[in-house]
Order: sequence, then C-alpha cells, then structure tokens
Amino acid sequence: MSVSLNINRLKECREKIGISKMEAAKRMQLSQPAYLRYEFGTRTPSLQTLSVIANVLNTSVEYLTEQSDDPEPVIFTISKADNPELFELISICKDSNDTMLKRMMLYAKKITSSKL
Repeated sequence: MSVSLNINRLKECREKIGISKMEAAKRMQLSQPAYLRYEFGTRTPSLQTLSVIANVLNTSVEYLTEQSDDPEPVIFTISKADNPELFELISICKDSNDTMLKRMMLYAKKITSSKL
C-alpha cells in the first residue's frame, strides 16, 4: 500500500517541535539521507516508517498524508527503555477504573497548570 506524504506538513511538524533535519533523522532512527529523501519528496516512506515519523513529530499519520486537517496525534508510542516513568504511569492508568482515571487526570491538570 502506498501513501502520499505531504512534505510541507512533514517540514512544518519538524519545525514546530524545533528540531533540525539531522535531529529528526536521529530520533526516527533513520540515516540523514533517508530522512532528507522523505522531506524533499524523492522517496515515500512505508506505513511503518510513517508511523515512526508521526510519533516522533507528535502528530498523526493521517495529518501527514492529508487524510485529516487535525495535526494532533491519535496514537502515542511510549518505550519503557526511553521513558520508564511515563511508561509506568500509563501502566498504572490502563488498569484503573473510570473514577480513578478522572481523579488522576484532574490532579495532573492541576499540577501541570500551577507554577513550580
């Protein structure tokens, strides 16, 4: 299956998080020339690679391929090796009931909105 990557959106998302092309390639575990081919539109990524790109750029495959105009991600991939604290927090949340999730969400919003 072939997907059409919008190179303007790819560049926009990379710039939005403030990383260079080289840093994007590194975070995606791609060679810099491979990433550059995607951003210049001379190569089309596989769906698996596109998913990695979207995750690193904090957006969705649908946005990058113009299937949606909403740049917000629809999936997050959290690696235990890369982010053990967040992975543990998600593990706790996924086993919680709705009432507990709502309480945790309110608490998280409260502590993230207050000035440290």
